[in-house]
Amino acid sequence: MGLSKYKLGELISVCDERNSYGYTSFCGLNINKEFMPTWANTEGLDESKYKVVRNKRFVFSGMQTGRDECIRICMFNGTEPIIVSPAYTTFEVTREELVLPEYFFMLFLSKEKDRFGAFCSDGSIRSNLDWERFVDFDITLPSIEQQRKYVDVYLSLQKNLEAYQSKVDELKLVCDGYLDKLKNENGRLKIGNYIEQSDLRNADDNLAIDSLRGISTDKMFIETKADMLDVSLINYKLVSSNEFAYVADTSRRGDKVALAFNDSDSTYLISSIYTVFKVKDEKVLDPHYLMMFFTRKEFDRYARFNSWGSARETFDWPEMCDVSIPIPSIDVQRSIASIYKVYKERKAIAAQLKEQLNNLCPILIKGSLQTQ
Repeated sequence: MGLSKYKLGELISVCDERNSYGYTSFCGLNINKEFMPTWANTEGLDESKYKVVRNKRFVFSGMQTGRDECIRICMFNGTEPIIVSPAYTTFEVTREELVLPEYFFMLFLSKEKDRFGAFCSDGSIRSNLDWERFVDFDITLPSIEQQRKYVDVYLSLQKNLEAYQSKVDELKLVCDGYLDKLKNENGRLKIGNYIEQSDLRNADDNLAIDSLRGISTDKMFIETKADMLDVSLINYKLVSSNEFAYVADTSRRGDKVALAFNDSDSTYLISSIYTVFKVKDEKVLDPHYLMMFFTRKEFDRYARFNSWGSARETFDWPEMCDVSIPIPSIDVQRSIASIYKVYKERKAIAAQLKEQLNNLCPILIKGSLQTQ
C-alpha cells in the first residue's frame, strides 16, 4: 500500500466532554507540547465547566501560535483523567484504521510543522491559529503497519527516558526529605545575617551582549528576550560565580519568584532593576545549600505572601532577609548540596535527552514515508 494524503479534519473529531465527575487535576499546555499543572488560581472555580482529557485524547490551543512559532498540541497518555480550560479544543483520532494517535502526535513534534502553523496564523497581535485552518492542514500517511513500526521505536525511546527521569525524581525526593528532616530537627535562622547585596556594574563596558542574561521562574539564568539594539550595558549589574540574582516583582509570575544562582565560572550581566546578592561566609553557609531552599515551593509561597504593593507587588530585600531556614554544620550542608548537584546534572541530561527525542521524530516520520 502506498502513501495517502488526507486533511486533518478527515481523521479527527472534536470531543467536548465536560467535567461532571468532580475531577480536580487542572492542567494547561506549554510550548514543549506537554501538560503541566495550571498556574491559575483554581479556588472557587466551577470545575464542571472544564473539559475532560482521557487517555489518547488531544488538546489543542491555537492562541499565539504565530508569536511563539509553536502549535500548542498534546496527547494525554495517562490513566487518571485531567481537566483543561474550556478555552482549549479537545479532540480524538476517529480514523485509527488510517492513523495511529501516537503517529498523529509525532507529526507535530517538528519545528517545520510549528513554522508552518505560525505562517498560517492570523491576527495582528495574537497571531492565532484558528481551528478551521488547523483541520484544513494536509498530511501524508504511510500504511498503518509502517506507522506502527516507527511508533514502536519512538515509544521505546520514550519509555527509556521516563525510566531515567524517574531516577532523577528519586534524587529530588532524597533532597526534599533530608531538608524536611533538618527543618524538624534544627531551629531556623534568618538568612539576612548570612547574605549581603552586591552592586557591581559593567562600568568599564568589559562584558558584551553575549554575557547578558534574564531570570526565569524556573530558577535559572536564561538568554535575554529583550531588544538590546543600541542599548548601553554600562549600568548593568554583574553576577559573579556563586552569586544570586532575583526579580523583586512577583506580580503575574504564576506565584513563583524569578531567582537564579550562578554556579558557572562565568560572570553574567543582568538588568539594573534586579537584585544581586551573595553569601558572606561560605564556610558558614554553603550557597548551593541555600539555593536548594530557594527552589522549594514553600519559598515561592512565602515570597508571594510577603510581597507588598498596590499596582504591583514586590518581594523586597528586607523581606528576603527575613526568610528563615535551618543552618546545620557546613559539613552537613555540603553533603546534601552534593546530592542536589548530582540531581541538577541529571535533570539537565534528562532535558537534553527529551529534546533529542523530539528532534528525532521528524527523522522517524521521514523514514516512515521514504521506506513505504
